Amino acid sequence: MIANRLDGRTAVVTGASRGIGAAAALALDRAGARVALVARDASALAAVAAGLTRDPVLLSADLGAAESPGEVARLAAERLGGVDVLVNNAAAAARLPTVETTAELIDELLAVNVRAPLLLTAALAPAMMARGGGSIINVTSVSGLVGTPNRAAYAASKGALDAATRSLAIEFGPSGIRVNAVAPGVVDTALWERNKAIPGVIESVQAQTPLRRWGLPGDIADVIVFLASDAARFVTGQTISVDGGMAHTLDLYGGAV
Repeated sequence: MIANRLDGRTAVVTGASRGIGAAAALALDRAGARVALVARDASALAAVAAGLTRDPVLLSADLGAAESPGEVARLAAERLGGVDVLVNNAAAAARLPTVETTAELIDELLAVNVRAPLLLTAALAPAMMARGGGSIINVTSVSGLVGTPNRAAYAASKGALDAATRSLAIEFGPSGIRVNAVAPGVVDTALWERNKAIPGVIESVQAQTPLRRWGLPGDIADVIVFLASDAARFVTGQTISVDGGMAHTLDLYGGAV
């Protein structure tokens, strides 16, 4: 068996209707896994599922609601016949001065970016243990690793998920469950469309990235597949930067995006 193949395994991907989540679902499907796709937009999920080949499961849900993660976990495990891989990708994002940040916004960011991954993990970990192990991959951000302007609340939520990743790795490691995080840099998705229209933003991002290009959703998805597979069988508790080198060289380029 090829180490990075996932034949016969099942995976849940949240935020799977677009961007990194959609790319991750496609990459996991191509690697052999049957995938449950989770997002709020049912029609967008169906469009992504049309490109998959292994009888995907579609679950429309708002993970910001406290009861949703548990219900998603139950339905996913039931329809997939068990879960081997969980990709906590769904996220709420915000870029604004801290003086304009409201309690409601902070609550939303923490609910989607921290509470939902923890509740999904809690709900699915027992089933993974019963299957002899599994892999949980949390999608975090370069903003959780370095200072990025006007993103304090968002950065706090992603930094919290990085910290949770390390704690979960210790907790679940003896049961054969590996827990890692992937921290993307600037990825060319719909979230960046408005900022890309600002003169100089595209060039500035490229200048702050040692590889001199924007990330693509597939760049992140390939690392997710690696972490889900036996190729990463001795890797846990890690936050892997997939950012073209940005997180570890950002200050050299005179600031953050």
